[in-house]
Amino acid sequence: MALKSTVYKLHLNIADLDRQVYGDFPLTLARHPSETDLRMMLRVLAFALHADPALAFGRGISTDDEPDLWQHSLTGEIEHWIDLGTPDPDRLRRACGRARRVWLYGYGDRAMPVWWDKHGQTLARHRHLSVHQIADREAQALAQLARPGLELQCTISEGEALFNAEGTAISLAPRLLQDASP
Repeated sequence: MALKSTVYKLHLNIADLDRQVYGDFPLTLARHPSETDLRMMLRVLAFALHADPALAFGRGISTDDEPDLWQHSLTGEIEHWIDLGTPDPDRLRRACGRARRVWLYGYGDRAMPVWWDKHGQTLARHRHLSVHQIADREAQALAQLARPGLELQCTISEGEALFNAEGTAISLAPRLLQDASP
């Protein structure tokens, strides 16, 4: 019998001083049985960094043709494609062909530098691809907050996200490896 996803409902309050985006976002995340709390909470971080009422979570890690998060225009075009981890460069190439902007948030202090050294030059030709790395220490601290019904406050300033929940404050500053051309 196949294991079912666990549904997490959380409330995210965002004050993004960089983009002047403020609001409350009730989020529902389906956590695949093979997904860790760390990866699920990194999806929340990615949502916070790109918060928009039209931003939506993809169907999950078992779906090859959808990102972790994406945003469609009113005409159905993919405006934003956001992935996590160290995907195959062909996946990112295809994403760049389908979406106006593509973001990758890589994690894993050991795996990410090796992946970037191997694929960075190839990915540099994709003008609308941004690549960031999230430090393990920061990601693991965020993962410790994971629980259903979480009330989470996120303030973003100068590219740094400060999360507050239940008396705990966590700061995350994704390191830019490649910035998309304007």
